[in-house]
Amino acid sequence: MKFLVLTDLHGKKSALEWINPMITKENIDYVLFLGDAVEMPCAAQESANMISLIDSDRILAIPGNIDSPGLVDILDTVAENMHGKGKQLGDLYIAGLGGSNPTIFDTPFELQEEEIFEKLNAISKEGMILMVHAPAYGFNDVIPSGISVGSKAILDIVKKYRPKLVLSGHIHESFGKKEMDGTVFINPGAVRDGRCAIVSIDGDSIDARLIGPLD
Repeated sequence: MKFLVLTDLHGKKSALEWINPMITKENIDYVLFLGDAVEMPCAAQESANMISLIDSDRILAIPGNIDSPGLVDILDTVAENMHGKGKQLGDLYIAGLGGSNPTIFDTPFELQEEEIFEKLNAISKEGMILMVHAPAYGFNDVIPSGISVGSKAILDIVKKYRPKLVLSGHIHESFGKKEMDGTVFINPGAVRDGRCAIVSIDGDSIDARLIGPLD
């Protein structure tokens, strides 16, 4: 199965000029959108409108910390809402959670670590694909000052359930691929900066191609 992984669009409509042709050219099965559709301040409908510009009828999406929490209530109008939900795709199981752990910026959609763990623990399965906006602590989560700002609750979930793949965004400059104990961690980088990832999964084989900048 082939996924186009997008995150942190931040209202850059011109990015759709290369995203949409890529969906067709690469024969993408599902688009996974990891949040932050627009910039602050924003209304939920603005985020939904931006996601609706992605030219696919197979979009699995979660909100980011910049998106309004109200997006959860209307996300199903433009994509399949994966916030706090799990979905079986053939032999793949995907669990999703949007928002982020607390930040110094007091952004619209932040969750306490305890709530993150509780929500993910309720939907997690061993060997899953985990799609989250915030990264796990220590993985693709380093800001320019050199500090890791990822979620310790997400890391605890990773250690408990050993997902085969963890997809996150949020920290634009910390894009890349890492591995730990059989789990692959990918931050494709911000769509706003012309970045994305194409991930192909065949059984236990994961092929990840980080792309960009393209705009």
